[in-house]
Amino acid sequence: MQLDFQARELTVKLVYYGPALSGKTTNLQAIHRLLSPEGKGRLMTLETRDDRTLFFDLLPLTVNLGSGLTVRIKLFTVPGQVIHNSTRRLVLQGADGVAFIADSQLNEVRANQASFKDLRKNLRDNGIDPSTMPIVIQYNKRDLPNIRGEEEIRRMASQGKERIYLATAFHGTGVAETFTGLIDATWENLERSHDLQKRFGLAPGTIGEDFRRRFNPPGEAPRHG
Repeated sequence: MQLDFQARELTVKLVYYGPALSGKTTNLQAIHRLLSPEGKGRLMTLETRDDRTLFFDLLPLTVNLGSGLTVRIKLFTVPGQVIHNSTRRLVLQGADGVAFIADSQLNEVRANQASFKDLRKNLRDNGIDPSTMPIVIQYNKRDLPNIRGEEEIRRMASQGKERIYLATAFHGTGVAETFTGLIDATWENLERSHDLQKRFGLAPGTIGEDFRRRFNPPGEAPRHG
């Protein structure tokens, strides 16, 4: 979190993490498309030289609150390929919350596990205790065959502390729920650390509710990626 007292602006950084081709970029594209135009920045991308996967996406979203404070949400995603680990570690610097995008396909279980382990290591390498980082998990690509069953996912959810969401980012379903769930989890953590309600009048849930009102119903979203 970065706070500019002079500009009365609070900046929160959220990172979408996960294995290659799990749908991280598709999530950000869908968020950008489904949000109403006001307070929405341009979706910017940089491509790597050696792969079609995007280097990262930056999606600034601004919320102007009655307290006179502007909250700016910056969204990033990172490449999933093993060779880009230094980039993933760099993008995690200063993160306030993480959405882990898992691929629901059964043949991607090991890739999901390796990427989640990689996330925890890169957090530690950045001096961040993984147990203190707000993390939500999205099981994406629910429209495909040979996927993990909902009962199994619910059982895994009951054994961990992370909030879990089901999604088909390709069609925009579950995208808003994952994003606003991440906002809620992040804000609860920031409130505990910085007492934002007392200092700025930002009640818990305020930002998440603002975004819930601004999401349009899902429609056709870009391809998996």
